[in-house]
Amino acid sequence: MSGELSRDEVLAFLDRLERGELRAAEPEGDGWRVNPEVKEGILRAFRLGIDADVPAPPFAFRDRDTLPPRGELPPGVRVVPGGSAIRRGAFVAKGVVVMPPAYVNVGAYVDEGTMIDSHALVGSCAQVGKRVHLSAAAQLGGVLEPVGALPVVIEDDVFAGGGVGIYEGVRVRSRAVLAAGVILTASSVIYDLVNERELRATGAETLTVPEGAVVVPGSRPAPGSWAHVRGLSISAAVIVKYRDGRTDARTALEGALHRTG
Repeated sequence: MSGELSRDEVLAFLDRLERGELRAAEPEGDGWRVNPEVKEGILRAFRLGIDADVPAPPFAFRDRDTLPPRGELPPGVRVVPGGSAIRRGAFVAKGVVVMPPAYVNVGAYVDEGTMIDSHALVGSCAQVGKRVHLSAAAQLGGVLEPVGALPVVIEDDVFAGGGVGIYEGVRVRSRAVLAAGVILTASSVIYDLVNERELRATGAETLTVPEGAVVVPGSRPAPGSWAHVRGLSISAAVIVKYRDGRTDARTALEGALHRTG
């Protein structure tokens, strides 16, 4: 996008996001391609808008008038009453269920058959695939700046347990299982016990959870003699197994926890 947009152009741009015609990022080959013009458009929508009261009895809200909660939802989307909101400019496909309270922010893309459970967040521009399960209090961080940064990506058939946090453009590949309490950021290290390797972000690649990986929260010794004497440790994400074609997410997770417990 070049130049400033008129109000009508911004609203048309948000309509295209809501129809899924534009995405902040989209799959390309074995990776993902960022569309910086989408984030630029969202930032312009913020700049163009003015603060205005949002009628939503019995609550009171004030936000940019260009980016209010969506008043109408696409056919086939179920949003259970109780404090949830889907913001203007977010795409939500048919078969998505949103349990209260939950929030889907501007620029997010949520594909068919996904469950967004209570207290879950789909942050700005986060990309969520088909049949994903975001359990209670799961948090997908949002990112608008820098505009070229990859947002959080959750691919098809991922299971994210309660309180999982995925931030700073981390990519979770299809069929991965994240146990409750796993937290991943761009600077995290994932310890793969199966393949005896450490997974990190590089200058060219974001931190990526491999396809079908079963990840649980673990710990590693804190560095230094002072920490060693006191038995201190640092939290760490650990891959304890990979799903095969016969195990669903819950079965894979229960088996992994049983063996590591």
